[in-house]
Amino acid sequence: MTIIRKSRGFSLVEVLIALVIMSVGMLGIAGLYVQSLQAGRTSMLRHHAVTLAGDIADRIRANPTAGAAYAAATGTDNNCVAMNADCDVAEMAAHDIFLWQAQALEFLPPMGNGTQQVVVTHDNTVTPQTYTIVVRWDEPTPDGSVPQYAIVIPVNTF
Repeated sequence: MTIIRKSRGFSLVEVLIALVIMSVGMLGIAGLYVQSLQAGRTSMLRHHAVTLAGDIADRIRANPTAGAAYAAATGTDNNCVAMNADCDVAEMAAHDIFLWQAQALEFLPPMGNGTQQVVVTHDNTVTPQTYTIVVRWDEPTPDGSVPQYAIVIPVNTF
């Protein structure tokens, strides 16, 4: 007499292989999730840099006769806006830089090596005069470079 056994269900080897395949897939999903978080953070920081550059560009256009005062300004709270102080163009430029640097510290990671986050350079050798606005922030990059956003704006002095 022969006894025939039919196997039912999965063997332990099949279960282990399925677990390995699923764990490799889950590791891939976790890697994509981490990469999407990094990309989202980079996108947010770039958005803040563009907004900050646009803000100081508008401030420069509102004070077009300040010229090199924006490039030389270190940022001083002159109470030009809130206290109704009568500021000249250079004091207004220093106040604008002060506000701009405070916003940069609030929205962007500060540079660890003492590098300025926000820099304005002025070129009055061309007509109309131009300002170069550079915003830098500390963020790890694949090539080790410092991320930055730069824009050149022409300003008529009227």
